[in-house]
Amino acid sequence: MPIDVSAALAAEPRRAEIGWHHKDVQLYHLGLGAGIPATDPDELRYTLESRLQVLPSFATVAGAGTAAFGGMGAPGIDVDLAAVLHGGQTVRVHRPIPVTGRAVQTSKVVAVYDKGKAAVIVLRTEASDDDGPLWTNDAQIFVRGEGGFGGERGPSDRLTVPERVPDRTVERPIREDQALLYRLSGDWNPLHADPAFAKLAGFDRPILHGLCTYGMALKAVTDTLLDGDVSRITAYRTRFAGVVFPGETLRVRMWAEEGRVQVTVTAAERDDAPVLADTLVEHS
Repeated sequence: MPIDVSAALAAEPRRAEIGWHHKDVQLYHLGLGAGIPATDPDELRYTLESRLQVLPSFATVAGAGTAAFGGMGAPGIDVDLAAVLHGGQTVRVHRPIPVTGRAVQTSKVVAVYDKGKAAVIVLRTEASDDDGPLWTNDAQIFVRGEGGFGGERGPSDRLTVPERVPDRTVERPIREDQALLYRLSGDWNPLHADPAFAKLAGFDRPILHGLCTYGMALKAVTDTLLDGDVSRITAYRTRFAGVVFPGETLRVRMWAEEGRVQVTVTAAERDDAPVLADTLVEHS
């Protein structure tokens, strides 16, 4: 059934009350590979409750687990989930995320773009607590076969990779069990755990969650160029350009500019196959 753009955009936001505890934050960070070495004071900022801070990318899993897809059941959106791909993700934090909290989260379709052979649905989730706005998430969802309806093509968010050598390059290994741990934060898709299901999807083994790579890259930038201080991050966006497998190594290249860091993420063992592209961390 084609997407009814007018109905999708006019629909009232979906509302949910969400909550999280320090254990949720710690589990999320561990799922990103935090805690190695376990006694490293820099890693304890992500793993020990008495020193805990919250990476802004936690907003993608807080309370609901897969908040990025919270609007896919909106009026006017009736698509085959097998044709759905998570194309990109943006998180903007309005202030540091508390270690323990409760919030009201709303989800709404804010745009539908026509890419010809596919449609792109932009789902926005916003969270606020008693002290005001906390974060805004925008998920760009590609739906294959739903384009060609004559809508706007939408903006281009492509970034030109700087021609100079990266300011910093780091490598982050992905543990064999990392997808199994990350999925405990709420994304239970068997694609990331069941070899038989992965083969049906065209992969010879389970792949890592794109949002796990997303969080790993943000942690790498934070620890390398932002003195490990998550409160400096104001926004973070990426485009999912390819898959990565547990057991592989992420190569994270960073170009520092005033108030921002441009990033590319590749799979080191596969000739730097792209994993994340058009990636930008904005900071104070």
